[in-house]
Parts: sequence; C-alpha cells; structure tokens
Amino acid sequence: MQGTNFTVDRTHRWAALVLVVVATTLLVLGIYHGLLQVLYRAGWIRAASFLGLDYYQGLTLHGVVNAIVYTTFFEVAFGYVVITHFLRVPLDARVTSLAVGLMLVGTVMAAVPILLGQASVLYTFYPPLKASPWFYLGASLLVIGSWIPFFQWIAAYLRWRRLHPDRDTPLAVVGMLATFTVWLIATIPLAVEVLVLLLPWSLGWTASVDVVLARTLFWFFGHPLVYFWLLPAYVMYYVMVPPLVGGKLFSDKAARLAFLLFIVFSAPVGLHHQYADPGVSSSYKWLHGIFTFCVAIPSFITAFTVAASLEHGARQNGGQGLFGWWAKLPYLDEQRYLFAYAFPGLVLFLFGGITGIVNASVTMNNVVHNTAWVPGHFHTTLGGPVFLAFLGLSLWMLTELGGKPLRLPRWNVVVPYLWAAGVILFSIGLSVAGILGEPRRTNLALSYSNPESPLFQRHWELWTQLGAVGGVLMTAAMVIYFAVFFSTLLAPAQQVAELRFPTAEPLRHESLGATRNFTPWVVVAIIFLIIAYAPPLVEVLGGNTVPSPPYHPFSPVPLTK
Repeated sequence: MQGTNFTVDRTHRWAALVLVVVATTLLVLGIYHGLLQVLYRAGWIRAASFLGLDYYQGLTLHGVVNAIVYTTFFEVAFGYVVITHFLRVPLDARVTSLAVGLMLVGTVMAAVPILLGQASVLYTFYPPLKASPWFYLGASLLVIGSWIPFFQWIAAYLRWRRLHPDRDTPLAVVGMLATFTVWLIATIPLAVEVLVLLLPWSLGWTASVDVVLARTLFWFFGHPLVYFWLLPAYVMYYVMVPPLVGGKLFSDKAARLAFLLFIVFSAPVGLHHQYADPGVSSSYKWLHGIFTFCVAIPSFITAFTVAASLEHGARQNGGQGLFGWWAKLPYLDEQRYLFAYAFPGLVLFLFGGITGIVNASVTMNNVVHNTAWVPGHFHTTLGGPVFLAFLGLSLWMLTELGGKPLRLPRWNVVVPYLWAAGVILFSIGLSVAGILGEPRRTNLALSYSNPESPLFQRHWELWTQLGAVGGVLMTAAMVIYFAVFFSTLLAPAQQVAELRFPTAEPLRHESLGATRNFTPWVVVAIIFLIIAYAPPLVEVLGGNTVPSPPYHPFSPVPLTK
C-alpha cells in the first residue's frame, strides 16, 4: 500500500464532514419515502399521503434527495479529500466556504417548495409539470456551488503539473477530474433548460414551454449524470480496493483509459431516453443508441481490470485453482469493510449493465418504455455500485476526518449484503412487472393491486409485492447503516484526524502517452457532442411542436367497480 498519512487542513476537513453529514441526514428522508412508494404500489398501505405529503411530493422528494442532493454533496466532499491528499496543493478556504454555502442554501431553497407542494415535478422536473421559481433557483445554486470546487481543483492540478512535469497524475485525481468534467459537460444544458425555459415560465414571463426541447436538454444532462455518479465508485475500485485484498492494480493504464473514455462517451447518448418522443428523427435516436453501446466499453475495461486485481490479491494470500481464490477475499472483515461495500456492488452492476443494454436497444426499449422495468434497472445499476460505494466511503471519511472509531463494526459489514439482497428482489419484481406492462410513476398503482378496482391486474400483483419485499430489506439495511453512521458521528474523537488513504500500486510499470493529458479527450468529447446534438436540437427548435401550459399532478379519487 502506497501513500503516507496526511492531515487535511481544518477548512477542507470540516467542509467534507459537513457535506457528508448533511447528505446522510437528508438521505433518511429519501429512504423513508422510497419505502412508502414500494409499500403503496404493492397495496400494503392504502393512504396516498405520507407525513402530510401527497404521492407525487413523496416521489419528488425521494428522487431529488437520493439522486441529486445526496450524490452531489458526497462527490464534492470526496473530491476535496482526493485532491488535497494526492496533490498537496493549498486551496483557498474562502472559495471552499462559498461553494459549500451555496450548495446548502440552494438545497434549502429547493426543498421548501417540495414540502409545500409547490414543486411536485419529480427528479426529472419534466414540463409541463411546473414548480415554484424558488425550486429552480435553489437547484441552480446547488449546481453552481458544485462547479466552484471543480475550478479550484483544475487550478490546483495545473499548479501540481508545473511542479511535477515528469510524474504521472495520481490515478485518484484522474478519476475525480474526469468525474467533474462529465458533470460540467452535463450541467451546462441543464442550466440552459432551467434559466432559459423553466424559470421564466415559472415566473410567469412566458405562458407556455416547449416540452420536447426541455426534455432533450434534460436528457443531455440526465444520462451523463449516471457517470457522474459512477466514476467515484470506480476511484474506489481502482485505487482503494486492490490493497484491501493484499494485491496490486492489474493495469494502471487500463484504469486511466477507462476514466478518459467516459469523458468522450458519457454525454452523446441522451436521445435513447427519448425513443418514444415525437419531434426528433429516428436517425438521430439511432446514432445515440450506437453511442450508448460505446459507453459500455470503459465499463467492460473496468470489470476485467478490477476482477484481475482481486484475483491477484487473493492469489497472493494463498488462493488457488480456477475459482478457489474467491475464498481468500475479505468479505466480512470488519477492519477492511470498504471491500464489503465494493464487492456486492460489482456483482449488481453486472446485471444492471445487462438490463441497460435492453434500454439502449430501440426495439427492446419499446417493450419496457415507461414501465416498472425502468426503476428496476435504475436501482440495480446505481443502487448497487454507486450507492454502496458512497455509503462505505462516507463512513470512511467520517472516521478518518473526524478521528472517530467506527461503531457497530459487525453490523456494518452486514449492511451491503442485506442491501444487495433487497436490490435483487426489488429489481426482479419490478423488472418482470414491467415486462408484463405495469406502468411506473402513476398514482393509480393502488387501483392496479386492489381487487375491487376495474384496473386490477392479477398478473402484476405477485411481482409488485416481491419488489416490496426487496424494498423492505433495503430499508432494513439502511436502518442498520444509519445506526452505524450516527452512533459513530456522536462518538467522541479518540485519535488525531489523519487521513489514511489506501492506494494501490500498479502491478507493472506501463506508459500510454494518450492518457497523460486531458485536453485531447475533452476536444474529442466536444466534437462528438456537436455531431450527436447539433442536428437534433436544430430540428427540435424548428419543429412543429406546440408549447404547453403548466400541468399540476393530482391525487385521483379511488376507483371502484
């Protein structure tokens, strides 16, 4: 294991801790409303109002907290830890404080309208669903606040590069800079959608909104967002996991190539979410489908490299045979609990990737579009590798930056396996129900599972209830996790807050000149974006779609025979 202990300066230590603690606290609300969603859809609870929030408020809160707020807060915190540890270049504390402040203020501004029923627009905030302008302003401040650290890190990286012209950039730094390059590319069209279309519409300056244009701009953002979530998990897999199993990184070159390929392929894929939308030619959708298959390449590279690294470590510890080395992995090691948070996620991601190929295929997508299949796929892909990595790394940052011992260590290593079991049941239930035609995001769910309803569908009932069982197991895992996290948070510090960052050594020295510089990859990414998005955006802007007035979702009266 390379790397020495490092004491993070006070400002950035507290910035990371505040972001992680606030994010995890908000996650309690997100998980709670996720549980209520699956119980409601299974017909196990009959009320459409949860803690005073209606169905669509709860669904919006679940999506916004889990998918946007929690992930962004965590990634900025982890980015500060990576950059300060590996580059050892001082960052301006005032700029950091401004960034954290904007993110906190923006989150509060966006949360209040949701709680007041003035922003029930789900996490995709599709128009003609219309939110309070405060929601859009709050979301904008959150994004702007997350941009500021990235520009800090770029300046620090360029300074480090001048001081160390002959050294390879630390792999973790490559990963985090690639992560936030994807984030910046993705959030620019989101800013255009919010500031040019949605905010003026919400303020009453315009009477209607172009729905097709807004959806196109959103998915310009929405699918790269997936890789913004995923890449910090890859930092964990490549940099931190190999030394935990006693091995080395099988290919440092492959890891760098994977991160840089995501910059190129993460963004020109959004139209595969719009296969069923009018206003965009099928040829452009086909092109985005091809690009979507291309983005699987760095994930295949990662699957091979991480698996080879695990095998190397296990064999170093005495593992033998074709599969016998699996027994030498530290599945339940309380001291190396980050492995427990990595391994189930890797397994889940395999199945999540397979279901993603279905979504990317035009013909197969027609079968599952807007059905329960979509959250089944989504939770396998992101509820596996992304969420588990974030949970484990949040605990690691809490203990390292807070100087606190981990509480309930035995329970802690159970969390990821219990969560993974829940995700598997949840995903199977919703995926099969989706293939059978069960819709998603509808408040008529209770009428589908209520035998007294004319919309009752018995062939959905079993699978929806299986999904609910999975949701209950996922919630049970999170209850244990919250007990571990908050008991650790409230424990007194017992050691110096010194960062011990497990860092993999490469198995062999490799050199690939193309991976030493970010600029060519960003240039190629921009060229691909122009090819993929300029023609369809011109088509949408000159199309015959009719602008739409606002629409507010409602809770329908129960349907009976």
